[in-house]
Amino acid sequence: MKMKVRLLDGQVRGILLDIEGTTTPISFVHDVLFSYALAHSRDFLTTNFDSEEVRADITLLHEEHALDLSKDKHPPSLVKDSPGAEIESIAAYIDWLIAQDRKSTGLKSLQGKIWRQGYLEGSLKSQAFTDVAPALERWHASGLRIGIFSSGSVLAQQLLFAHTGAGDLTKFIHDYFDTNVGKKGEADSYRRIATALNLQTSEIVFISDVIGELDAANEAGMKTLLCLRPGNPPQESAEKYQAIHSFHEV
Repeated sequence: MKMKVRLLDGQVRGILLDIEGTTTPISFVHDVLFSYALAHSRDFLTTNFDSEEVRADITLLHEEHALDLSKDKHPPSLVKDSPGAEIESIAAYIDWLIAQDRKSTGLKSLQGKIWRQGYLEGSLKSQAFTDVAPALERWHASGLRIGIFSSGSVLAQQLLFAHTGAGDLTKFIHDYFDTNVGKKGEADSYRRIATALNLQTSEIVFISDVIGELDAANEAGMKTLLCLRPGNPPQESAEKYQAIHSFHEV
């Protein structure tokens, strides 16, 4: 039997979790969520083109597109000749960004809205590893503050945890953080999260499947655990961090 990682020693008061490859299979994110956004972006933009919140995302995408052009990254052209032409060009740019696996704030925000529609219609159901729900409930009951940090938008995170096979898990989660707080590979992002959670970085355990993220959290002063899940790619220098295979170990 694996030894549990001691959290309730008075020093740890919060847990920060990555999503993809940590609470949720990578295959669900790439094969289900990304595919759903690709398949539904044009219809969603057509239906919601005049929505204020969607227009805000479109503005961000235009700004990012201009930056891509300035850096000679050769993105698909964006046009404003007519609503139909603009929608088609934005959808093509979205497809391009997804293929680049870009951690784009505009893209992630728009994807969250597309997924929200899918969850509400019942055509989407999120996935979480079976150990996630009982661990969240156990940690929450112990008084630990639980946060989520993902490159997906806060809306997308909330939707994912609200529509799992184990039910709505958002009642156990105190706060959500996306790229608006900073990049996941930068130590300052974790310092900002600790401030938002009203905790010291040394009082937080960050669990992720990505070494670069653990390096940044460790630099910020957080405790760290490497999450090894089925389907996760191997990580170089994985021996640097204590590893877990299940939240039952924590």
